[in-house]
Amino acid sequence: MTEPRAEGVTRFEVEHESRALEERVLGETVRVLAAWREVLARLGLIGRHPSRYAGAGYGNVSARLGPFGDVPRGRRRFLVTGTQTGGRRQVTLADFCVVEEYDLARNRVRSAGSVPPSSESLTHGALYDIAPAARVVLHGHAPEIWRHARALGLPVTHADALNGTPAMAREVQRLYRETQLAETGMLVMGGHEDGVLTFGRSAGEAGETLVRYLARACALPERGAP
Repeated sequence: MTEPRAEGVTRFEVEHESRALEERVLGETVRVLAAWREVLARLGLIGRHPSRYAGAGYGNVSARLGPFGDVPRGRRRFLVTGTQTGGRRQVTLADFCVVEEYDLARNRVRSAGSVPPSSESLTHGALYDIAPAARVVLHGHAPEIWRHARALGLPVTHADALNGTPAMAREVQRLYRETQLAETGMLVMGGHEDGVLTFGRSAGEAGETLVRYLARACALPERGAP
C-alpha cells in the first residue's frame, strides 16, 4: 500500500483526455511559468533527490487561463505541470496539461494534455476559486520556511489534511477566509513535510514572494516542525 503522505500520489479521480496542447494559444504562458519553475528548481524548491521523499519528484506550478470574468467555481481553467514532472530541471508545453473542471465535493478533476495533471491540482483549483485575483500558484518544498512558519507569521494548514486531497483544498480556502493569507500570499502545509504554497497576480509576484520568505527563513535560528 502507498504510504499515506507520499509524494506524487494522485488521490482524486481523473477524467483525462490525452492530446497535445496548442503552442499558439499557450506557448507564452508556458514559457513564463517554466522560467520561474526553473528558478525554483535551481534553488531546490522543486526537483527530485534520492535522499528526499523516497526519491519522488516534488513541486508543481500552475497559471489560470481566461476568461477571467464571472466564471463559476470549479470551472476556472488553469494550466498545470503534469504528475511526476518535478524531477525535470526544464519543462516544455508537453509537460503541462489544462485542468478544465475540478470538483472538491466529488474529488474529481477533468483535464486535457500530453500528461495527466499534478496530484496537487485540487489545491491549485481551490486557490483560484477563493482568491479571484490569483493568476499563478507555485507549490514548492522549502524546509527552512516550513520549520519557521510561525516565526514568519505564515498561515499553516491543519496537520491532518493530506496533500492532494479535498481536505487540503478546503484547508487552504479556510485559511484564506480566516487568516492573513490574502496579504502574505503564502501558506505552509502543516501535514505535508516541507510543503509551501504561494500565489500572485503573476508568476513574478508569486515567485518573488517565495524567494523573499526563503531569505527571511534562512536568517532565523534553526527549529523543528511548524
